Amino acid sequence: MDTGERIRELADRIVALREAYYQGSPLVADAEYDVIEDELRELIAADPDLAPDPNPLEQVGAPAVLHAPIRHSRPMLSLEKATKPEQVAAFFERFPGQPVAVMPKLDGLSLALVYQDRRLARAITRGDGTTGDDVTTLVRALVDGVPERIDVPGRVEVRGEAVMLRSTFLAYNTAHPDKPLINPRNAAAGTLRAKDPATVSERRLQFFGFDLDTSDGGAALDLGEGLKAVGVAGAQMRLCTDAEQAQAAITAIEQGRNDLDYDLDGAVLRLADREAYAAAGTRSNSPRGALAFKFAAEEKTTLLREVIWDVGKTGKIVPVAWLEPVFVGGTTVTKATLANQEVIRARDIKVGDTVLVRRAGDVIPFVAGVLDASKRTGEEIEITPPTACPSCEQPVTEQGNSRELFCTNVSCPAQTVRRLIHWASRAAADIEAIGPVWIERLAEAGILERPSDFYTLTADRLLEFERIGEVSAARMIDSIHGSRQVGLRRALIGLAIPMASDGTAARLARSGFGSLEEVADAGQERLVAVEDIGPKVAASLTEHLTRLRPELQRLRAAGVSLDVREEDLPPVVAAGAPLQGKTVVITGAISDPRSGEKVPRPTFQRLCERAGATAASSVSANTDMLITGAGVGDSKLAKAEKLGVEVVDQGEIWTLLIEANLV
Repeated sequence: MDTGERIRELADRIVALREAYYQGSPLVADAEYDVIEDELRELIAADPDLAPDPNPLEQVGAPAVLHAPIRHSRPMLSLEKATKPEQVAAFFERFPGQPVAVMPKLDGLSLALVYQDRRLARAITRGDGTTGDDVTTLVRALVDGVPERIDVPGRVEVRGEAVMLRSTFLAYNTAHPDKPLINPRNAAAGTLRAKDPATVSERRLQFFGFDLDTSDGGAALDLGEGLKAVGVAGAQMRLCTDAEQAQAAITAIEQGRNDLDYDLDGAVLRLADREAYAAAGTRSNSPRGALAFKFAAEEKTTLLREVIWDVGKTGKIVPVAWLEPVFVGGTTVTKATLANQEVIRARDIKVGDTVLVRRAGDVIPFVAGVLDASKRTGEEIEITPPTACPSCEQPVTEQGNSRELFCTNVSCPAQTVRRLIHWASRAAADIEAIGPVWIERLAEAGILERPSDFYTLTADRLLEFERIGEVSAARMIDSIHGSRQVGLRRALIGLAIPMASDGTAARLARSGFGSLEEVADAGQERLVAVEDIGPKVAASLTEHLTRLRPELQRLRAAGVSLDVREEDLPPVVAAGAPLQGKTVVITGAISDPRSGEKVPRPTFQRLCERAGATAASSVSANTDMLITGAGVGDSKLAKAEKLGVEVVDQGEIWTLLIEANLV
């Protein structure tokens, strides 16, 4: 194929992909689309005379309108892309001495809200950048954060992004397992292209502003204050005077992206001075005064090669997708979860399909669905759930509305190994020197059958295995010895009792129980009296701890502590506690200012509790303080502002903790 044919092929492909994307039914992941667009851009740059007419690279947004067309007052342009620090540095070099605002780049659907004489006149999608769809009725019915009236006179235009919150997306898919949405971004696009708001009434969106124009130009000089004046939440901005500061802000946004309730796909750099931004002008389809720094893709498409049914520590049998290796979310992924057979059925997934794989932060990769079923060849294979346990071949049972499969044979070899691995995990006994591979080998040799068997191991016994030397054996034994102080909470986690979560273990440890044996003897009535422990959890605890009584005795005999530890109890509030009586919510990425190292949120929360605070998970009228770290979510800031909750940067809290000698 010659260059001209390849250019025409790529151009046609881009048009088709855009059409599908803006219909809310994408055919490829964003990362794959970017590769196609980049190839076309490089071919045209090498031979401009072969550029197609029209050139899809010079078009913005949707290729066609679905609702009444409305021409924008000024073009809604896309942004130039960057992926490297050198490109950020080059941006600053183009505008020497100009401060730059850095803000999150939300991954949703762009909208322009036009207000006339203080009332919302219309809401318009980006469309092709020049003309968009009038979606005023849908926005009024389905989008939160869009005021019907504002206190600014004249003509006001607010531009921003309508996103589907992750919590909304999860709630919708939970309520509609038979017709799940693939991801929040495409769900937002599809929602605002519905013909009837009633058909998508459960798919509510949230609006965040990122630009503002007024008839007198005054409010537009300060974007943050201008958005606040019209009652629209805006993305949190950080002013930077050089590329180093900007790159630090970009990194902070990326590190905090998984703590947010909405998806980000990058950070936006924009000249902070509105007059300088306007003076910078535009290219054919992007403003010169702005830049989009793209983060590593969290979604990619790849081939589903095989499905293996895996037996877990509680006997649950789950489907695991084995994939053609794909780099997504910062790592190469070869396996992903498929949840259960009902998810497979609802998403119509088959072996041999090209599937969308998502991995965000440390979340286990999962198969979100099949993007383009039209690519099927007929050789795809239906995924059939097993009727017998893949490990012990005993019959399986189905439980719950999702028809989850379980092996009820407690002696099942796969369950045994998984329970041993779980006992040794960091959340439980933390026997970090013995990894899953060695646990499996020791179990196959008949040396490990239950948690108490770890404490009978000796260095001499370990040295009988090939590839275990004296240093490794000593490390393993030291690690086992250190795990003897596991305590009530972590021991209960390690025993992997069905329906008893980590939170259940923490609540029991804080509810006056002195030991695991005391929990076993408590009975269901006393257990139900503990906050957030219901009858089913209490019954499961009673049943399994009764069965495990001999194992508790073996652990005790081996010197393993099953008593409540100080770390499991409510923190002792320091004298003169600086946060005494305050109810706080912590959001964003937390880091120690003395070392710059990231601090786990539970650790920071415990420090705040020692300082007298009561920690809550969400902002409410009872919240006294919202403590913000890097990449803080705009929705929590907006709610705090609406409720009059004090917003405090983490740096101020660290100062209080240091002055009170709590760290």
